[in-house]
Amino acid sequence: QVQLEESGGASVQAGGSLRLSCAASGYTDCMGWFRQAPGKEREGVAVINNDRTTSYADSVKGRFTISKDNAKNTLYLQMNSLKSEDTAMYYCAATGAPWCRFGGLRLDSTAYDYWGQGTQVTVAS
Repeated sequence: QVQLEESGGASVQAGGSLRLSCAASGYTDCMGWFRQAPGKEREGVAVINNDRTTSYADSVKGRFTISKDNAKNTLYLQMNSLKSEDTAMYYCAATGAPWCRFGGLRLDSTAYDYWGQGTQVTVAS
């Protein structure tokens, strides 16, 4: 069982930046960030696997960067040029499932086993 705790959410103006952090209680091969806005389904934002290969949702490419510090078991999401449509609860997720151990990357939330409680990001236009 891996416990995840997100931090870094805040209210910012459009065009601003934030960095989210996710502290994990142990190592997992694949981790990712997901978000859910009110009335919408949870969607994948960015994921990273054990060789630091990454994948991003089209809506955040070029603006968000996911990274991972394995020594600290911490996942990050650097968010630049924030837009009002980025407003959501952001969740950290992790898995050590077989598809991940073989270098896979998946942005669907059903592929992840462990979840944090979320951190709120609000972008004012």
